[in-house]
Parts: sequence; structure tokens; C-alpha cells
Amino acid sequence: MSVQDHTVTLKEWARIAIAKHCRKMLKYETGVLKDKDPEDLHQMRVGIRRLRSAIAGFAIALDLPQTVNERNIGKIGRSLGKLRDLDVLLAALTEHYRPLLPKAEQKSLDKIIKSLHKQRKKELKKVRKTLKGKNYLNLIQGLQNWLEQSKFFTVGDLALASVLPDLLAPQVSQLLLHPGWLVGVELKQGAAYLADSLDQDALKQLLAEKEPMLHDLRKLAKKTRYNLELFSPFYGDTYNYYVKQIEQIQEVLGEIQDCSVLREVLAEVVQTWSFSAKNRGFLDKKMPELTNIFNQTYYQKWQEWVILQEEFLDNQTRRELRQTIQEPKI
Repeated sequence: MSVQDHTVTLKEWARIAIAKHCRKMLKYETGVLKDKDPEDLHQMRVGIRRLRSAIAGFAIALDLPQTVNERNIGKIGRSLGKLRDLDVLLAALTEHYRPLLPKAEQKSLDKIIKSLHKQRKKELKKVRKTLKGKNYLNLIQGLQNWLEQSKFFTVGDLALASVLPDLLAPQVSQLLLHPGWLVGVELKQGAAYLADSLDQDALKQLLAEKEPMLHDLRKLAKKTRYNLELFSPFYGDTYNYYVKQIEQIQEVLGEIQDCSVLREVLAEVVQTWSFSAKNRGFLDKKMPELTNIFNQTYYQKWQEWVILQEEFLDNQTRRELRQTIQEPKI
């Protein structure tokens, strides 16, 4: 089947996408259960996320079994996600942050790493239980049954070329209208202007209030990216440029979020060391160099974010993105 074929239908491309991501999810299942290589967990989680995205993206055409739905896939993904988040935290602390610290702080960090490894063992047990549980097994069986005898609603018979813009426009509009774009922005007569450069203290104060909004924008950017990537073969260079830029949004906001999560996790562990440790300030006193690195990372990633923020607030960018999805190359 050629992507240049004007007769390719919505249901045909939907089945290809679901089969592909289902295979990837199953490919790494054994590796996750054995827990020998953290990459297995990462790849299986990606497969599950993309499967969920495909089912959401093609929902109007899919007649799926009751056990195959976004909610069930989401539960499984969240279980794997907790374990994956710990792997990311441990890798960051061990490989990136620890070598930058003085010996006294390395010793404190080693205690934290040891505590997180204990927590990881508990999460691994939960993941193994999930992958051997009824919800997961029913999902896999439902997917396999559907792939053997796929069912679709009538809209699935439409040519993909005729429906692609309608599928993508709502997702792109939702992304462009997210309030996270306006964090740190001044509005004057209906136009958005970036505020003057923030110092570290001002940025810390801003993120303390608005970080949940930016985190939500990151999740939406990831969802949008996955949905757009489903149809990359049907578009040209401009489309794929914007897919990459949306991926950058996801990554930069994710790094800001990761830094915040690291601070919160470390603060929680450090609090167990002393009854006087009632707030994040105790972490700052106990590990000042690590705190300083966190602050620098926040500031650096914020500068990267502002560049992307300015691009996607620009009216020309928004017009070009909207116009691009209206013109598939089929």
C-alpha cells in the first residue's frame, strides 16, 4: 500500500497503526518481566502510549471490543509509568548529578538513591502483577481478536485524503489554545508579548504558581505529537518540521518538570532524616550544591522554552501550521 495511493482508506491506515504498536508493546513484555534492561520498560511504555494514541486518533472509525479502550490502556500505561519514572530519576541522580557534587553531598545523595531503589522494587512487583492481571490479559486478547477480524464503522471506508484535515484540526487547535502558552506573557490589546527576562528568583516564583499548567501543556504536546506522527508519511517537510518542534516543546517542558519532581522526591526522602525537616528549605541547607544545580537547570531550560513559546505565539507560525494540515500530499 503506497501513501501516494488516493484510495487508501481511514480503516486501512488505522489497522496498520494499531497492529504496529501492538507488536511493539508485546515485543518488550518478557524483557520488562525479567527486568534486566531498563530500555525494555521504556520501549514497552512507548508502545502502549502510541497504541493509546492510535486508538484515540482513529476512534471515529474503530469498532473495538469492550476490553480495548483508552481507559484500560491508560491504567496499564500508568503502572509502567511509575516504574519508568523511578528509572529516569535514578539514572539522572547517579549519572548526571552525583559526579557534580562534593563528597559530603555525594554521601547524602547515596542514601537517597538507596531509598529510591527500595521504592523501585515495590513498583516492579506492581508492574509484574499488572502484566499478569486480568485487565492486561483481556486487553491483549481483545486486540488479537480484533486484528484477526477487524471491525469498523462506516466512516472508516472514506479515503484518508478526504478526512485527514478534519482529524487533525481539532487536536492542533486544542494545543494552540492551551493557556500554558501564556505563562510569563503580557497581553496588550489582544496581542501576546513575552515579559522581560526573569532572574532565577522571579522564575522560581513563577513556576511555583504555574508549573502545573506547563505540565499539562507538556502532556498535550506529547499527545498531539503522537497523533501527528500517525500521518507523517502523508505530509511534507513543513509538517514534519512542526512535529519536531512539538517534540521539542514536550522535551523542554519535560526537563523542567523532571527537575521539579527530583526536588520534591529528594525533599520527601530528606525529611525522613530529621523531625525538623518540614519543608524544601531543609534540602537546600543539607545539599546546597545540588540545589544550586537544580536552579541553574531550571533557568537554562526556561530560556530554551521561551524560544519555542515565542515561535508558537507568532501568528505566522500558527497560520502556517493550520494551513499545512489542510494539504496532505495524497
